[in-house]
Amino acid sequence: MKMKQVMALAATLTMAFSITACGSSNKTAEEPATSDTNTETATSAADNKESSTTEGLQPEDGASLVVWDSKDERAFTDEIAKQFTAKYNIPVKIEELNPTDQVTKLTQDGPSGLAADVVIFPHDNLGRAVEAGLVLANDTFKDETIKNNTEASIQGVTIDDTLYGYPRAAETYALYYNKSILKEAPKSFDDVIAFGKTFTDNAKKKYAIMWEPGNMYFNYPFIATTGGYIFGKNGTDKEDIGINSEGALESMQTYVKLKEILPVKSGDINPDIKRSLFNSGDVAMDINGPWELSGYKTALGDKLGVAPIPSIGGKPAISFSGIKAWYVNSFTKYPNASQLFAEFASTKDAQLLLNEKVGSIPTNKEAMESDQIKNDPYVSAFAEQAKNSQPMPSIPEMGNVWSPVNAALPEIWDNNMDPKTAFDKAVQQIKDLNNGATK
Repeated sequence: MKMKQVMALAATLTMAFSITACGSSNKTAEEPATSDTNTETATSAADNKESSTTEGLQPEDGASLVVWDSKDERAFTDEIAKQFTAKYNIPVKIEELNPTDQVTKLTQDGPSGLAADVVIFPHDNLGRAVEAGLVLANDTFKDETIKNNTEASIQGVTIDDTLYGYPRAAETYALYYNKSILKEAPKSFDDVIAFGKTFTDNAKKKYAIMWEPGNMYFNYPFIATTGGYIFGKNGTDKEDIGINSEGALESMQTYVKLKEILPVKSGDINPDIKRSLFNSGDVAMDINGPWELSGYKTALGDKLGVAPIPSIGGKPAISFSGIKAWYVNSFTKYPNASQLFAEFASTKDAQLLLNEKVGSIPTNKEAMESDQIKNDPYVSAFAEQAKNSQPMPSIPEMGNVWSPVNAALPEIWDNNMDPKTAFDKAVQQIKDLNNGATK
């Protein structure tokens, strides 16, 4: 442990300057940072409450925990902290920090003992955290974590065959549609294109479908569905880059065809524009994430529909997914208590509570099959799409992918560049960045 911390301290000098991999727009990568607060929650339980044990793991005497979580999900975190304190008699303090900022903050504050004991961040930040020795392996609860959660979520929180995270929620995107315009969602992008030829009217700014054509996160279905990929070996082999593979180029044919029914420059489409046009009924379909669900329900009411992304080449569309998971700070003074909290806050019941409070998609397999999820027409659609999703690679080199691909997509969309030419160039740029990063 001491050796690991010495190594982590050395890594901190360089990792402090790392930049979070972005391009996602899921809120895993683009939501603005929030400020820390020192609000205390659930500071104690009854005096006569005895500390409990789970599978023989005993919390340290006098343990108290600091937990980082986002402002948007405080309703859940406050409640789960109260439940944890009631069970273990361990005070918990919640500090607000955007999950995408937590690895950087942990890099800076972990070695000095100023960071939270338990943190949460999207899995594509895990490679940075592991490389710097910032998080402990999930070994005590490894078997039950793997047994209880989806394969994709376990893959997302594992590095070099070591499980680190305690999965809490999956986040992917799906197809929102306006039921007053479409009685049911199109099954394929061929159907989308056929409908678009009758609905899209660029002069009136009416469009059959919108998404962000210049953002790799939302365009992963046009890379992966017919066999493309970012890195080989489930996202772990940085030498095997597959965005310009035959499978990727096959899916990209559909991307190119969609320009006919969305004749808009990629730079002229952003979340605010899409949101406004969809709410007004001028966009019939929007590919977007669950973070838009509350607003769309308010705007459209029972006219709102959600469905999996239409198929490509006769195959279910494969979306990117982000896995939000708890992690234990390797510098914590209370590793046992921290592990107990991470496990407690990621169980089936905890994930259903998270869904109830903020509408998240569970990774726990039993939670996904519960009536609470299956009977929700919106969340169940995201959960269905999540089954056909792939977690973003979590190796550090993933940070070198976003900019080259996000530059290639507008060349294809706006300037009619051949996809192979654009992606060949992007692959070379990624290789150059990877080599530079490892010299």
